[in-house]
Amino acid sequence: MNADIISVAKAAIVAEAESVQGLLDYVNSDFENIVGLVFKCKGRIVISGIGKSALIAQKIVASMNSTGTPAIFLHAADALHGDLGMVQPDDVVMIISKSGESPEIKVLAQLIRNFGNKIIALCGNENSTLVRFADYFLNSTVSEEACPNNLAPTSSTTAQMVMGDALTVCLMKLRGFDTKDFARYHPGGALGKRLYLRVADLYIQNERPEVKMDSTIKEVIVEMTQKRLGATVVTDTRGHVAGIITDGDLRRMLEKDMYDTHITAKDIMSSNPKTINPSELAVNALQLLRGYNITQLVVADETGYKGIIHLHDLVREGII
Repeated sequence: MNADIISVAKAAIVAEAESVQGLLDYVNSDFENIVGLVFKCKGRIVISGIGKSALIAQKIVASMNSTGTPAIFLHAADALHGDLGMVQPDDVVMIISKSGESPEIKVLAQLIRNFGNKIIALCGNENSTLVRFADYFLNSTVSEEACPNNLAPTSSTTAQMVMGDALTVCLMKLRGFDTKDFARYHPGGALGKRLYLRVADLYIQNERPEVKMDSTIKEVIVEMTQKRLGATVVTDTRGHVAGIITDGDLRRMLEKDMYDTHITAKDIMSSNPKTINPSELAVNALQLLRGYNITQLVVADETGYKGIIHLHDLVREGII
């Protein structure tokens, strides 16, 4: 039984992979013209479908909206009962259907055509009514469904989604949509924070431990204890970073029996600590921490020492 389950699952994956591979033949001048049409559209792209195709339409709408192409979803059945009013004169309408012959799809295509809006048919049947009414044909034909009975929409819906992704990615390229734009549209969650949260947003929430090079060992210990970051920065007379003293430095001092009331910060500090500019992205701080296998970075710029960013800050913000 287990062997049968595994073989059926693998066969489904292979069937869908072959269907996606077959789409390469449909990425042609027609596809290029469709990308140009949507790119130059002064309105929105309205994407419609029914059944499983409606779910694919919603996914494509979400992808486009999050990458700079204004899009809205219109359910084909609801369109015939009032929602057609959301289609504006400058909109381009893309209708998704495997057969292109569903009753609601045929009526919707004719109505949109009467409105005068350009229609893109994302369809798996080039001889369908939908394609005949459409101005542009985005072919998503598959040879068979991954379903054992060749009935349930599987390969066909995967092909629709992949074609939608290809269209979305091309539009991103034309718009020059980059990581800064992505951050603007995705401000929430860990993903958004990785793209916009900066070191300056985090270090200011921490204490700012600091001693001078001639500070006594007692002053060093008191500063580290009060500021509770497990380290203190040592600065020179200009306020620039000269070194850092960590818990580990104190332990090593004691292990070597070096403790003496005459010891100063410069005697036990580590020179040239790892630093980061406050304008850097927080995710870059994470990469440095991981790369050097340390838990804190000194924040500094050309004006001097600013503070400390700790690994815990990044954990708290969900960057990790």
